[in-house]
Amino acid sequence: MASKSKRKVDYFHDPDVGAYTYGLGHPMKPHRIQVAHELVTAYDMLPKMQVLKAKRASAVEMTRFHTDEYVHFLHRVTPETAEELTYGGTRFLVGEDNPAFEGLSEFCSISAGGSIGAAQRIAAGSSDIAINWAGGLHHAKKREASGFCYINDIVLAILELLRIYPRVLYIDIDCHHGDGVMTCSFHKFGEYFPGTGTQEDRGRGKGKGYAVNIPLKDGITDESYQSVFEPVVSKILEVYKPSAVILQCGADSLSGDKLGCFNLTMYGHSHCVQFLRQQNVPLILLGGGGYTVKNVGRVWAFETACALGIEDEIDTNLPWNPYFEWFGPRYRLEVAGNNMDDLNVKDGSLDKVRITALEQLRELIPAPSVQMHDAPREPLGKHLGFTYGKDDGKSRDELDSRLAQHARYIYTLQEHTAEAPSSEDSADESSGSEADDAWHQRRASSRRRVNRPTTKKRMSLLTGEYFEVDAENGFYSHCNGLPDYGLGAPPQKHAKRRFFQGNANWEEDVESGIAARMVNGDFARQREVLGDLVERSGRVDFSRFGEEDDGDVLMR
Repeated sequence: MASKSKRKVDYFHDPDVGAYTYGLGHPMKPHRIQVAHELVTAYDMLPKMQVLKAKRASAVEMTRFHTDEYVHFLHRVTPETAEELTYGGTRFLVGEDNPAFEGLSEFCSISAGGSIGAAQRIAAGSSDIAINWAGGLHHAKKREASGFCYINDIVLAILELLRIYPRVLYIDIDCHHGDGVMTCSFHKFGEYFPGTGTQEDRGRGKGKGYAVNIPLKDGITDESYQSVFEPVVSKILEVYKPSAVILQCGADSLSGDKLGCFNLTMYGHSHCVQFLRQQNVPLILLGGGGYTVKNVGRVWAFETACALGIEDEIDTNLPWNPYFEWFGPRYRLEVAGNNMDDLNVKDGSLDKVRITALEQLRELIPAPSVQMHDAPREPLGKHLGFTYGKDDGKSRDELDSRLAQHARYIYTLQEHTAEAPSSEDSADESSGSEADDAWHQRRASSRRRVNRPTTKKRMSLLTGEYFEVDAENGFYSHCNGLPDYGLGAPPQKHAKRRFFQGNANWEEDVESGIAARMVNGDFARQREVLGDLVERSGRVDFSRFGEEDDGDVLMR
């Protein structure tokens, strides 16, 4: 199929995405997505594509990769509560790279929703190329934000594609190493954020050999970049035979970027899109970095034209658009190179990097054939009409919410009570005592295990400095002597997942029911079980509850 043949292109855009801000002086500007969109509109590309506004990602969808506690935190945090909910800046949002700005959770849901929607359209065969310039936030970790990224929409999109496709290839041309996912990454390396991505880093375990890193030096030009991109990607396509490809088009690899250090022009950057379009493989294009707003808008608009196959028809003299004055004095759709030295050619390192990458790829076993099977076209819950987190956008009434909350609490209480040993079930008092001792020893052992925090180093994208964070980031805060800010106790290994549970207010009849259950049992043990439970679901005041008191259990 010819490279200029027509492709079905889906373009995801949410008009609200440009309204968010990381804060005054922060280099990440979500407004750049709106600038790119206005250029796409001005060049009259919208009628040539299917323009879609994706459903915003729910909390449950985000937890396909991220931890429940972290997603819960993102939906609660505000600039006013950030200090408290991050335990003084030691959990979830560490350092200055990722501020807690107004509308953070909504911004994340837009970014992730667009990438998930793009993956769904590709998987359904509805489009050949899907674009979400609000996505590509590749630094976000499972339980913490990093490098201006909060939710890793790329991983969520890959997981969606893997429901249908056996193999998905992810390629990253951002100037920074894509450390949040396993990737074929072309990036700057050496005292540069995030400080990872050597060629020796080839993955671990079953994934060993499937992470291809291309570390580059300052000043790489279009010609040099193309000389390593094409042979490496071609070899990956030959060996791995992906069913779909995701290309992260981070624009900080462009010449003149505020945080980048490469020397790519708009044409050199977009050549990667053109090359992959020629391979006739389902393709998703995502955004990413890019901190010179005008250049980001230019290159993403031009790469949208590349996806449509009309790049040769684009007039480099900009048409009028709401941001026309920003592009003076030349008013052209171009990002020119500069006079930087290409250190990759100067010291001969580029040839070594390319040769090493190709040798590593030759060691891989070619992709096997995959047995054909009928894959579900959508999640079972969606097929049956159930929803995730919300009832088709309609909010529950107050009674529904209270009933659901009460049911969760009673069910979990029964479950924990069943797990706790009871002396009444024992044949004799001694065996019951032994069971009690064993149960308490297991609880104490569990507490000792979680009271062993480990630390790891993270680099700041803004400052380049290293700082230490807790390896479990946010899980074991209570065990470390930190105050309880309502995020819940550390989850047990086999604990059930719970979403958005916090301090609860209960009605009197429910309180009485719980009190009755407590009165009829072993008070010391039952209080301990309930106390353990409500650390995560609320607070119980035992000041009015004694072994001889038939009164209600008060919730506050």
